[in-house]
Amino acid sequence: KSTTTGHLIYKCGGIDKRTIEKFEKEAQEMGKGSFKYAWVLDKLKAERERGITIDIALWKFETSKYYVTIIDAPGHRDFIKNMITGTSQADCAVLIVAAGTGEFEAGISKNGQTREHALLAFTLGVKQLIVGVNKMDSTEPPYSEPRFEEIKKEVSSYIKKIGYNPAAVAFVPISGWHGDNMLEPSTKMPWFKGWQVERKEGKAEGKCLIEALDAILPPARPTDKALRLPLQDVYKIGGIGTVPVGRVETGVLKPGTIVVFAPANITTEVKSVEMHHEALQEAVPGDNVGFNVKNVSVKELRRGYVAGDSKNNPPKGASDFTAQVIVLNHPGQISNGYTPVLDCHTAHIACKFAEIKEKVDRRTGKSTEENPKSIKSGDAAIVNLVPSKPLCVESFQEFPPLGRFAVR
Repeated sequence: KSTTTGHLIYKCGGIDKRTIEKFEKEAQEMGKGSFKYAWVLDKLKAERERGITIDIALWKFETSKYYVTIIDAPGHRDFIKNMITGTSQADCAVLIVAAGTGEFEAGISKNGQTREHALLAFTLGVKQLIVGVNKMDSTEPPYSEPRFEEIKKEVSSYIKKIGYNPAAVAFVPISGWHGDNMLEPSTKMPWFKGWQVERKEGKAEGKCLIEALDAILPPARPTDKALRLPLQDVYKIGGIGTVPVGRVETGVLKPGTIVVFAPANITTEVKSVEMHHEALQEAVPGDNVGFNVKNVSVKELRRGYVAGDSKNNPPKGASDFTAQVIVLNHPGQISNGYTPVLDCHTAHIACKFAEIKEKVDRRTGKSTEENPKSIKSGDAAIVNLVPSKPLCVESFQEFPPLGRFAVR
């Protein structure tokens, strides 16, 4: 994943030549020359984790049609939480599966991550999917058509079970390292006639990964709803002050807006709004922005708070809420009193299953059992949840990004 992502950023991205040369030199010195694309990404991550830059521009690249922002969701177990919070902001998921012998099988096995990630993406509302079948250079023999077809068939069948329509998913055989079918058609896979997708908005086809990204349908952006902006981070920037950062999910954010941060109920004025280092007169849904607020210290705000317009249906914290819960893969039975950690938009908080009210059919939503003693993997239920401290959630109908969550 890192290599593929790094390759795209490297070739089409916001990293200037100087930075790339610096990274390459360091990679060489550390004997990591063969990992230069992944290395680009590691360097960006390290800088981001140390809070050195909020230069989200480094996480971007451009296609002929779109600015693409990468919300990185690496393959590691610990990243599932980030994936839950990050994925709920994505317009499209790119599932990278490794074609190498044994590697694909490990990822897709019963407890492999490929499955879990695809399931989470769908459950969290990311309805567009692209599959990159990576490391085609390491199949046996290299660039094997039968291996690609085998993987395509297998992945199609399980993404279909999850809820994706395989006919609407582009499958692209690539090598993130060598660059095959990334930006231009590979000469190594003459058998590959290209990918095709069919969806109600029409058909699309192409040869490489970047064209599949161009075929993403931009979702309708709910500008007419009230403002909701879950905070991803809060920075203190010298000479400017406190700068919360996050993605506008609904509504618009402008300089001069009097915002309230829920659940803390802190109210303040927005001085300026920035995206890609440029001042914005108005941020709309889908924009990842930083905005400067008056008279609020960094300590008062945190990831998981939600900004809204104090004068228009402002967000509030909930001391309890009712939700439909689907149990994906849980070893035992879950009964009243169970208190796992819940990840909702950017918030991460312990929540108690206070009352499991009924079991429902997960496809129709009809009740199948009142007040069940417990629920297990595969069940869907209506549950009353009590967070350990107030949490900003909304009804899924009104504000989908703030109405879905995952529990682990």
